[in-house]
Amino acid sequence: MFLHNPEQSASDAETLAQACAALADTAQAGLCRSWGVSTWDPRPLMDFDVPCPDVLMVRAGLLVGVDVLEASEALATRWRPSQVWGMSPFGGSTTQAVWERFDPRVFLRKSPSITKAQAAFRSSYGLPRVDTVAVGTDNVDHLRELTEALAYEIDERVVREYRQLLRARQLA
Repeated sequence: MFLHNPEQSASDAETLAQACAALADTAQAGLCRSWGVSTWDPRPLMDFDVPCPDVLMVRAGLLVGVDVLEASEALATRWRPSQVWGMSPFGGSTTQAVWERFDPRVFLRKSPSITKAQAAFRSSYGLPRVDTVAVGTDNVDHLRELTEALAYEIDERVVREYRQLLRARQLA
C-alpha cells in the first residue's frame, strides 16, 4: 500500500509521520504485506522523519532533473527503505518527441540490438539507483520488450558523466 504524493497532501512533518505510522501499523497487523511512500518530488520531504517504509518510489529516468535525482537518493539514505522503486521512466510516454531525437542506448554497455524504449527503461535503474521500475501499460508486447531490457548492463561511467553535465547545467 502506497502513500502517494505526500509532498502535496501531508504538508507538515506531523501529518506525514502520522500517515506513515498508520500504514506501518496496518502492515504489522497483517492487513497489507508492505507499505511505502510514492513521491513525484522528494525535495519537500527531506527534513521529515517517518517510520521506515518498506518501499520508497520516486521518479526515475533520463528526463528527471538532477535536483530530484539527488533528493531521491538522499531521501532513500535518510529513510532507509527496504527497496527503492522508480516510476515514469519515459516521462509519460515512449511516443514523446524526445525519444525520437535522443538515443538513450549510449547509457548501456554492448547494446547494438536494443531499442530506444528498452534503453530508456534500463537506464532508469541508474537515475537514481533503484531496485525496481514500475511502468503502466496494457500492451503485452511493450511489457515484454521492457523486461527483455533487463539483460543489458548500464554503463556507470556514462551515467556519472551525464549527472556531472546535469549538475554543471544547473549551476550555470
